[in-house]
Amino acid sequence: MEVVSQQIHRLEGLTVHIIPTVKYKTNTLVLRMKAPLSEENVTYRAILPYVLQSGTKQHPSVKSIRQYVEDLYGAALAVDVNKKGEEHVISIYMDVANETYLQDAPPLLEKTVAMLADVLLHPAEENGAFVASIVESEKRALLQRIESAFDDKMRYANQRLIEEMCKEEPYRLSPNGQEEAVSSITPQSLYEYYKKALLEDEIDLYIVGDVTENALQLVEKYFSIPVRQQQQKQTAQSVAPRQEREVVEKQDLKQSKLNIGYRTHITYKDNDYFALQVFNGLYGGFAHSKLFRNVREKHSLAYYAASRYESHKGILFVMSGIEAQNYEKAVNIIGEQLTAMRNGDFTEEDLSQTKAVIKNQILETLDTPRGLIELLYHDVVADYKRPMEAWLGDVDRVTRDEIIAVANKIELDTIYLLQGSEEA
Repeated sequence: MEVVSQQIHRLEGLTVHIIPTVKYKTNTLVLRMKAPLSEENVTYRAILPYVLQSGTKQHPSVKSIRQYVEDLYGAALAVDVNKKGEEHVISIYMDVANETYLQDAPPLLEKTVAMLADVLLHPAEENGAFVASIVESEKRALLQRIESAFDDKMRYANQRLIEEMCKEEPYRLSPNGQEEAVSSITPQSLYEYYKKALLEDEIDLYIVGDVTENALQLVEKYFSIPVRQQQQKQTAQSVAPRQEREVVEKQDLKQSKLNIGYRTHITYKDNDYFALQVFNGLYGGFAHSKLFRNVREKHSLAYYAASRYESHKGILFVMSGIEAQNYEKAVNIIGEQLTAMRNGDFTEEDLSQTKAVIKNQILETLDTPRGLIELLYHDVVADYKRPMEAWLGDVDRVTRDEIIAVANKIELDTIYLLQGSEEA
């Protein structure tokens, strides 16, 4: 793998990551603000980036911002929120053409850095708070995002499993916040939280593209973020083994959703991280996996069956769509596949194919600026450096015994069934 050159600079309250590359004809900037998930703040954080991108002092409306960004040779501005382990992450993205490849182009990188700084540091205000009309508009949009998760039954079932499995842990919280907390948000209270976040969040700015040393100078010119007070690093809570739980919820839908949560006791910073990645590929991550072959193809018990590993929380999820009458049979066969993995019941061909697919996924992710940033950001979330140039070799070196060992660490925690009424 080509070695990724990442230059890291600490500027008071901002960590700047510059990744110079001639691979792209665009420059990509991603700013991330990270703070521990908490019930008190999760809804503020869910709405905050959308308010920030809706108006700055210089461009006080969505229309004005969009027009200005479009005039930067079709640049793009976007935001989102998600969670990584028990950290709540706000992201602001900007992509812009590289002026090196354009004749008589204005200083696009400088204008983009300035715009990103405006969005973060100079929001539109009225009476010492956010603009009321913007906040009200974004509250409505946030409620729609929360409701859309209820309408998407695959997402809903996964969130409900997490809520049941992690009842006493911050990870139970949705990154989109809580519906009942939206109405109480005011322009003033959100602005107060925004100022708090600027002082306390861990803030990282990634710049990927054909950039020179001037990129850092531009950041220094436009960004002024106070030095952080040393925050105690939050690590995902490791929960002691407990009795397996079964939760059944009924709704009027045609296809039941069976989701199962396992504790792996392995996270990104652990030595057996890659062994668990390969395990997941063999178990349910890909089309040649045991869940796909046995639950879906061989026994025709599921419309879909797959597994996913959350590496910063150490949880393995199994997701499947079934008919309600096949519930017990599906649970048993899913469990049998884990037993098979614990017994080493997989071929060398399966193992080679899984490693090849994982390595191809890594290379594909590295091939896009945002994908590259996503992989690099794991180190920030975990507070642990895992050299990227070693990833492909680390996958290759995973042995059969290591896969069996991680399979035997995995413990069933919660079975969640969103039961539909197919007969109806």
